[in-house]
Amino acid sequence: MTKTEFLEILINGENSGVEFKRDTIDNRGLAKELVAFVNLDGGSVFLGVEDDGTVTGISRSDIEEWVMTTCRDKIRPEIVPYFEIIRDVEPGKNVAVVRVDLGWTVHHVWYNNHSTYYIRVGSQSREASKEELERLFQQRGAFRLEIRPVGGSSVADLDIRRVREYFKRIRNQELPQDEKELRSLLINTEILRDEGDYSPCTLAGLLLFGKKPYRYLPQSAIDAVAYPGLEKDYAALERAQLRGPILGLFQQKDDGIEIIDPGLVEQAVYFIRRNTGVNASLKDGTIRTERHDYPEEVIREAIVNAVVHRDYLLSGTDIELSIYSDRLEVISPGKLHNGITTERMRVGCRTARNQLLKDVMRDYGYLEHMGMGIPRKIIKGMREHNGTEPDLIEDGERFILRLWKEKKIEPTE
Repeated sequence: MTKTEFLEILINGENSGVEFKRDTIDNRGLAKELVAFVNLDGGSVFLGVEDDGTVTGISRSDIEEWVMTTCRDKIRPEIVPYFEIIRDVEPGKNVAVVRVDLGWTVHHVWYNNHSTYYIRVGSQSREASKEELERLFQQRGAFRLEIRPVGGSSVADLDIRRVREYFKRIRNQELPQDEKELRSLLINTEILRDEGDYSPCTLAGLLLFGKKPYRYLPQSAIDAVAYPGLEKDYAALERAQLRGPILGLFQQKDDGIEIIDPGLVEQAVYFIRRNTGVNASLKDGTIRTERHDYPEEVIREAIVNAVVHRDYLLSGTDIELSIYSDRLEVISPGKLHNGITTERMRVGCRTARNQLLKDVMRDYGYLEHMGMGIPRKIIKGMREHNGTEPDLIEDGERFILRLWKEKKIEPTE
């Protein structure tokens, strides 16, 4: 880093990736700042600078050795930072730069035989809450929320009809009659969790097959609203909180598969159909054709993506389904995960926050086996349907998929 680059950082002040510290900070304090950075997205600690940007310089003669020892002894797993000294920032005053990148795992400060996890929030480093820590482990692939046990639940909370149909039609297996064998099968397929004498449902098991998932997981619903105009309005055409297991209950017939009891996906599709239009026309003067505002394949893919990929750690928020006179929006709680961006989604980058949900939904045919639903079904489907381009928007702690009813006509000059 050049002196000019440093002075520019100094002018901008502390932020999510920059921290100023005196070099008299103790090793625990330095470890805290570095752990917070490595658990977020990386960052730099500038030693020899006051919080207000005043350069005091470094006084430690062994500062590089002290930094490396701190990173080895006070941080678990240990890290090796980038270190350099910027000389004569002001006459006779040097500044040390300690920079770390995003970690591949979750790091913590090890002090007095105690572990403390820190995260960076704006220009502050603070201890992570239980929910934030779980999300960190989930992002690094070290924690699978979907197989977490749901306290108080049991096999009695599963709709055994859906479980039986899944194993018989999808997996070509009969459910064991013996209670012990059934428990073993459901544990091994991660529908139940083995907690010794107690076998609660996993989050995924309850979401997929539960009788009433919302009893334990209030964030499992879809909040659906149809508005008459372009904006939210108290005078909605219809409001509904859609509840139930994600999977529908199906039955094999001679002429195909029949749905007996709709799941969350079907309920959302029905809601959209009730509250959007359909235009009928004659083809070749004799054949009547119908054209919906939004293609069935597109809206189904949009709903499936929302229920499969949302962040179920955010317990106070439902998926939002909003229909306006000119557009349809599906809003999923949670940031995009594992380095996914909207640009990468458009070209079909494949990753899953909830792999078990994804696998089971794919087995049923709700999802494409290639994981290319966004480019193949949603983007391509809307282009072919009405020439519009879906909006993919990451907005803080939520992801918005917006479909347009009609192509906007650009004003002519």
